[in-house]
Amino acid sequence: MTVAILGAGVMGEALLSGIVQGGRPVSDVLVAEKRPDRAAELTERYGVDVVGNAEAVKRADTVLLVVKPQDMGPLLDDVAASARPGQLFVSLAAGITTAFVEARLPDGVAVVRVMPNTPALVGEGMSVISPGSHSGEEQLREAEELLRSTGRVARVPEKLQDAVTAVSGSGPAYVFYVVESMIEAGVHLGLPRATATELVVQTLVGSAKLLRETGQHPTVLREGVTSPGGTTAAALRQLEEGRVRADFLAALEAARDRSRALSSGESV
Repeated sequence: MTVAILGAGVMGEALLSGIVQGGRPVSDVLVAEKRPDRAAELTERYGVDVVGNAEAVKRADTVLLVVKPQDMGPLLDDVAASARPGQLFVSLAAGITTAFVEARLPDGVAVVRVMPNTPALVGEGMSVISPGSHSGEEQLREAEELLRSTGRVARVPEKLQDAVTAVSGSGPAYVFYVVESMIEAGVHLGLPRATATELVVQTLVGSAKLLRETGQHPTVLREGVTSPGGTTAAALRQLEEGRVRADFLAALEAARDRSRALSSGESV
């Protein structure tokens, strides 16, 4: 099975790296990239064959579309004549529906929609997939196999992809925002920046591992840190008074609504 990756940006390279490290022969992987310097870089780093979009689609069984949402229409128009029934197209562009992709490709092409996130760069991504109208179990399994090379994979109905975008697609930014805020607070309290950074980052990594490995509800783990009348209780009371929980809900609703707007074709 030959895989073509159209778009060799950060996420495209993350997929390329994961697929190759996962054991797929580099001879079975193609990359489409217009910039000569970037193409040379990828060839040197991975030994991958870098070709044009149309040629990549002609030679591939599975095509990964890893471009920005605004570039998806022109890309599909460029490769439609090279696509054929029985191929699988996997779209990783935020807000792009399977119907949008299917309408621009020949009948019988299977389409799977994916919402990834940036921890894929270190093999800890969260990818959520949804089938299009011509995608069955075989196509979903193929998409899952490819995406597992960069982390975990889940399935949802496509109508939930806007919520997925809000929670996990945009989620790393919320985490980085909290980390940034905690580091700045540590500096304000007198810690050297390097020390504050190490404390916060390791606390984040350890807490995430604790969540995953114990399987306990976050409320249980939070209560385990919160002694009555203690320092943690004082901090959490301040956060509750600041409506942080309500603000998180409002923020994720805003992200979901923006994803819906992108899905409907709104550009600004």
